[in-house]
Amino acid sequence: MRTCTYACESDAHLLNRRGFLGASASGLAGLLGYTNLTTAAAELNKINKRMLVIFLAGGVSQLETWDPKPGTDTGGPFRAIPTSVPGIHVSELLPQTARQMHRMSIVRGVNTAEDEHGRGEIIMLTGRRPEAGIQYPHIGAVTAKLLQPGNAELPGHIHISPSAGSSFNKADAGFLGPQFASVTLGDGKPPADLLRPSGLTHDADASRESLRQMLNDKFAKSRRSAQTDAYASSYEQAAKVVARADVFDASKEDPKVAERYGKHDFGRHMLLARRLLEHGVPFVKVTHSNYDTHHENFDFHIEQLGEFDRPFATLLTDLSERGLLESTLVVVMSEFGRTPRINERYGRDHWSKAWSVALAGAGLKPGSVVGKTNANGTAVTEREVNGGHLFHTYLKALKLKSTANFYPDDRPVPIADPKASSIDEILA
Repeated sequence: MRTCTYACESDAHLLNRRGFLGASASGLAGLLGYTNLTTAAAELNKINKRMLVIFLAGGVSQLETWDPKPGTDTGGPFRAIPTSVPGIHVSELLPQTARQMHRMSIVRGVNTAEDEHGRGEIIMLTGRRPEAGIQYPHIGAVTAKLLQPGNAELPGHIHISPSAGSSFNKADAGFLGPQFASVTLGDGKPPADLLRPSGLTHDADASRESLRQMLNDKFAKSRRSAQTDAYASSYEQAAKVVARADVFDASKEDPKVAERYGKHDFGRHMLLARRLLEHGVPFVKVTHSNYDTHHENFDFHIEQLGEFDRPFATLLTDLSERGLLESTLVVVMSEFGRTPRINERYGRDHWSKAWSVALAGAGLKPGSVVGKTNANGTAVTEREVNGGHLFHTYLKALKLKSTANFYPDDRPVPIADPKASSIDEILA
C-alpha cells in the first residue's frame, strides 16, 4: 500500500491486525527474547516522558516554513513574518505557528547529504545512514523500549497515517524486535478487529475466554515451553489492548476542543495523537502528506501549510495548558528540504544540504534558533548538523543517555551514532 504518490515517482514510501492484535502478540514474543535492558532504561521507565514526531512526508520546503529568504533569487513570493520571539521570523504561511515560537526551537543548519526519499527518511528516523548487515531501530522503537513501562497496556509505538488501513511494521524496530515496532492507524481509525463483534455479547465472549483459558491451562500442564508461555502472554497483552479500545476513539474528545484542531484529516489525526500521548503511549508519529512539490511548489504550500498551521499551533497550546509540554518532545521533520532554485515548473526539487527541523517541548530551550544558512539558502554557514546530531538531541531532551548501548545478541551497539553528538545549544 502506498502512503501517497510522490511527484518524483519514488517507490521509497511503500507501506504495507491483521494487524493490531497480531502486533501486540508477536511483539511480546520479541520482548521475551530480548532481556538486556540497560540500567539506564530501567531508571528511565520511572520518568514520564513521551515524543511526538510530525512527519511532513515528501520533503517540506524550508524556505516556505522555518528559514524564509524573501527578496532573494531563491526566496519565492512569500514574506517572512515576526514571531512571538523578537528577532525570529518564519514564513507568512505559518501565522498561528509564529505565535508559538516562544515554545519552540528551530535547527536551521541540517545537512543530511541524501536526496533520495527512502534513505533520507531512514537517516532522519534512525540517526544513521543505511548500512548493510544491520537495521537500526527508528526513534519510535527506541523511545518505546526505553520509556515504556513493562506492564504497559497499550502499544508503545504508534503511527497515524493519512492512508487507509492498519498495519504492523516490524522492520522499523530493527534489532529491538517486534515488541517495539510501530502499529499504523490508517486515517487515524482504530483497526476493525479491535472491537468485539456486535453479534457477540459480553457474556458469550466471557464464556469463550473461560473455555480458552481452561484448555490453555490443561495444555500447559503437559507441554509447557517458552513458546507456549510467550503465546499465552501475548494473548493476555492483546486482551489488555482490546480493553482500552476507547483510547483510540478521538470522537470522545470535547467537540469544542476538536473544533480547535479542525475537522479535516490532519486536525483529527493531531487530536488523536494528543489523546494517545495523554493516555500513556510514549511515541506517536503523525504523517502529513505529500510535500514532494516538483510542480507548483508555492500553491501547494499555501494549501498544505494552511492545513498544518492551525492543528500544530493548537497542539502546542493544548499540551502546554494540560501541563504535558514539559514532558513531551515534539519534532516536525521531513526526509529532506526543497531546492533553493525554483525550477521551470514553479517547483522545488529535493535538497538535503541546507534545511531545517522544528522542535518544541521537553528538555529544550524555548524560543531558540541554532544553525544558519547563507543569504539565498544554498549552504549551511553556521553549526552544520546531520541526522545523528538530531537523534542524540532527541534522546537527551527525553533525559535518555544517548551514548549508552543496546545489546542485541550480547553485542554492544550504540543507541545513537557515536560519530555525532547532541545539539547542546538548544537543550535546557
